[in-house]
Amino acid sequence: MATLPYGSWRTVLERGVLRPVAFLSQVGAVIAGMIMLGMIGHILYEIVLRGFFGRSTYVLDEFVGYGVAAMTFLALAHALNRNTHIRVAVLRDVVGPRFLQLLETLSILLALGAMSTTFHYIAKSVMRNLERGTTSATVARVPLWVPEGLVLLGIGMLLLGLIARLVETWLAKEG
Repeated sequence: MATLPYGSWRTVLERGVLRPVAFLSQVGAVIAGMIMLGMIGHILYEIVLRGFFGRSTYVLDEFVGYGVAAMTFLALAHALNRNTHIRVAVLRDVVGPRFLQLLETLSILLALGAMSTTFHYIAKSVMRNLERGTTSATVARVPLWVPEGLVLLGIGMLLLGLIARLVETWLAKEG
């Protein structure tokens, strides 16, 4: 392998891939948290409106639905980065390190395939809704590309996180 002026390949990959992806996953988690705070605020506002004034925004259910979808997908990369996603620990405890690394690589590749396919179809839907100007069939008339775009952003961050995890798995093999 060629010698790099900045250090080893491991250092270059850590600085150039792993750290930026970790930062992006943190940004996704912060955005998800802000969406949650917005939903809490909206729910409290709706309670006050209904309880004291007999009125409603008429969009709470819709916005909370969009918020939950956006939060879920925007936080996925952060969960992957922090290893807080669901794992099958039974296998991890009984197989050797080389087989475990093979399983990890296979799992990442399967997840990349599934999420890339999901990304592709949601991206098509976002573009179609943007081009057509499609809005929700509710009082709010929300442009549908907005909530779908947040889901797409979250899936994109997850894809980057999976690529970073694959790089980490390969680096662990070398180290």
